[in-house]
Amino acid sequence: MARRYDSRTTIFSPEGRLYQIEYAMEAISHAGTVLGVLATDGVVLAAEKKVTGKLLDLSSAKDGGYGGSGEKLYLLNSNVIGGVAGLTADANSLVNFARSAAQRHLLTYNEDIPVELLAQRLCDMKQGYTQFGGLRPFGVSLLYAGYDPHYQFQLYHSDPSGNYSGWKATCIGANNGTAQSLLKQEYKDDIGVKEAIGLVLRTMSKTMDSTTLGSEKLEFAVLTVDPETNKPKAKIYRPAEIDALLLSEGLTKKEDDAEMKS
Repeated sequence: MARRYDSRTTIFSPEGRLYQIEYAMEAISHAGTVLGVLATDGVVLAAEKKVTGKLLDLSSAKDGGYGGSGEKLYLLNSNVIGGVAGLTADANSLVNFARSAAQRHLLTYNEDIPVELLAQRLCDMKQGYTQFGGLRPFGVSLLYAGYDPHYQFQLYHSDPSGNYSGWKATCIGANNGTAQSLLKQEYKDDIGVKEAIGLVLRTMSKTMDSTTLGSEKLEFAVLTVDPETNKPKAKIYRPAEIDALLLSEGLTKKEDDAEMKS
């Protein structure tokens, strides 16, 4: 039945479904995991990198830029970090759109864009790609970890249909069902950033396809508020910092065991 109605994004099936949007969501379910946890004093994001290789040049991630490999976690604005799951090329387009929208708001109102408003801007664009002929939905879901003076720390999720929702803790990408059930068991409303970092890393270690947890497979970011300036402080960790963090949480045992056996 699907074959007759999935050739156009704008045609409903008799059951009232838009198959192309469902296929876009299916593409996301095969992408690297992105996990976010909202704490009382910050937001924590972690992501699984799928593109790895010994010949890949990662010098910019180690030395230049603002951290990260540019595959999963992006700085959208000084107060918002974005995590993407799905087609990286589509993600790059949406990230550039989000950055432009944030800068236009800053230029017009002389203040950082509220987190929910930025999510709305992207979702308006994504929804348009599901309604007009000749266009393909974006094969990307995003997590927005942000801070604004109105609603403090926030975590939002948006999908290819243009829907968005606020979360205390959520996961997108591969194995998201397993991660969601783990987060339901362990998440507490009064969790702090330090506990959230531990929770995120433990959950990632159980849900990632990789047998070892290291900086070559993981991206990590934390958004907090600077106590002196009272302004949001976004930090995307570099590979060496991720390894140090894993060591402090005691999650590098698998690699150590492998070395001992060899």
